[in-house]
Amino acid sequence: MQIQIHTGHNIEGHEALATQVSGVVAESLSRLGDRITHVDVHLSDENSDKKGGDNDMRCMIEARLKGLQPLAVTNQAATLDQAVDGAADKLTRLIDSTLGRLHDQENQRTDPPLSSSVNSQ
Repeated sequence: MQIQIHTGHNIEGHEALATQVSGVVAESLSRLGDRITHVDVHLSDENSDKKGGDNDMRCMIEARLKGLQPLAVTNQAATLDQAVDGAADKLTRLIDSTLGRLHDQENQRTDPPLSSSVNSQ
């Protein structure tokens, strides 16, 4: 799983931040890693032109899963750490839910397997 970190112009994109954010995201998604090909993390300060403010740090995470459309979540919080943690949790729940729905749909199919219909003709 490849993880890329993108920062807004008001967020210092130093190596320690990228390492920390990559670690949080990788740990959160570790059990789903075989299904995920790429993750983009976008960090920004929504009120950068003002001094301070509640919930002005934003983290958007987009994950690309094998054979599926990309999934994305956003979380805003008072700190970057809280924003990343919240977005990683949301993404994990979204992926679990999406994969669960796909699994349920596959198990509820009522059409006969293609191989048996071809053999009976």
